[in-house]
Amino acid sequence: MIDDGAGTRADPGGAPSPGAELCSRFVELLPVTGVSISAIGAPGQSTIGASDTVAARLEELQFELGEGPHWEALRSGQAVLVPDVGERDHSWPVFGAAVLELGVGALFAFPLVMGAVTVGVVDMYRSAPGKLDAREIATAHSLAASTAGTALRLAARSAGEDSPARGGMGPELRREVHQATGMVLVQLQVTATEAFARLQAHAFSTGQTVELVAHAVVTRRLRFLIDGVEEA
Repeated sequence: MIDDGAGTRADPGGAPSPGAELCSRFVELLPVTGVSISAIGAPGQSTIGASDTVAARLEELQFELGEGPHWEALRSGQAVLVPDVGERDHSWPVFGAAVLELGVGALFAFPLVMGAVTVGVVDMYRSAPGKLDAREIATAHSLAASTAGTALRLAARSAGEDSPARGGMGPELRREVHQATGMVLVQLQVTATEAFARLQAHAFSTGQTVELVAHAVVTRRLRFLIDGVEEA
């Protein structure tokens, strides 16, 4: 497998990866420009794929800044619809400004739900402002529901391929911090910013790096509780 530079992977012969195929379904059936898909239910890599570089950068920015519709959808289990990013009174001021610089007009985040559990998010954008109508929202929910299981399996498979022990650790460790932030967010029912702050605080108090704490969370050796942590 080789990285195609847009957050997805392709076979050497040019065949689209399963992650790219999942993203393409949303682009084909909905009036959106690009899509990224991530899953939080399995340890290791959480990004399944992105349809283009803008979609990949939008997901990356939300992780780096700890804010955006991705985290809102993950926390609430509800779709987050922003038909015009220039008009919204943002709950995410830094991310909102960055989105405008990318030339993005609209954002939509739909949770990937299995049973009562949110296991990931489909992030979509449009180059120009514009809303999704009721039929399109229903289609997006249906696609997300049918995608959840496959996304979770792909995340688990990618975790095996992207071992933290291999060389070039930067991207792998960043994905683990992303994954751990999402897991702590769900464990404590807090915002992404608060979840990341808890990771940082625990790292500081124990004399570890954030990356080491994130790896312990992702591998289920550390679980955050309201009043502390629980170690396996």
